[in-house]
Amino acid sequence: MKILVFGQSGQVATELRALHSDAIQITTLARSDADLTDPAGCAALIDTYAPDAVINAAAYTAVDHAESDAEPAHLINADAPAAMASTCAARDIPFVSISTDYVFSGAGDTPWKPADDTDPKSVYGRTKRDGEVAIVKAGGRYAVLRTSWVVSAHGNNFVKTMLRLGSEREALTIVADQIGSPTGAAEIAQACVTIAKILVSEPEKSGIYHFAGGPDTHWADFARAIFDAAKIPCAVTDIPSFKYPTPAKRPLNSRLDCSATEAAFGISRSDWRESLTHILTKLDFPKD
Repeated sequence: MKILVFGQSGQVATELRALHSDAIQITTLARSDADLTDPAGCAALIDTYAPDAVINAAAYTAVDHAESDAEPAHLINADAPAAMASTCAARDIPFVSISTDYVFSGAGDTPWKPADDTDPKSVYGRTKRDGEVAIVKAGGRYAVLRTSWVVSAHGNNFVKTMLRLGSEREALTIVADQIGSPTGAAEIAQACVTIAKILVSEPEKSGIYHFAGGPDTHWADFARAIFDAAKIPCAVTDIPSFKYPTPAKRPLNSRLDCSATEAAFGISRSDWRESLTHILTKLDFPKD
């Protein structure tokens, strides 16, 4: 099976490259290969490579910067996936696109289901929601896979930030009222490939799905878990979100109900504590 991946250096795309084998031949496209601000050009690349499936692991993820940079964010997060989805539908090949918990309002304290109404509170969230709507409209064999709090040994993410700050400081104040699910990029990559393979023979399973780690936690406790596992003596003090203002509003409730994904594709919710162990091993933590 030949899979074309939009994205190359991001967390999930990096893990997708690691899944390349004789059975699953994965080609990743860097920014220099695929200009996501040129949706028509991205669509044309699908015809050029003629893959058996396409995974969109590329996105405009600078959440705060998007508040003042909406046009390119919309091109990358909405218009480009729309063009990819239309081309995949026309070719009758699976298209899997990664989305986010930011499409929801963040209200309440129950896990969001795939069919729940979206109500994004940031430009980033709105552009991702618009991309989802376009993918569903294009039809064909598709899956929108919403996830949250992505972490890995690559790129910029909360685990790597905490390892750096914890090694530099004796104490940190971390937000404790945003509840969500850390999710390993390696597990997301495997889920995307599994879904793409199943959609080849079972197109009726097309739709919007959730995949996130468990159990749910908040950022401060996640930081404590990182420091404990890495054996870094850094104290953590809980603070509310209003004491750490950001240009883009963060959802307080990022919990995702992943039961539909397990029912349709047999993909169980991953355990972020196991993902964290693997990430720390790759990063050579704990230090001797």
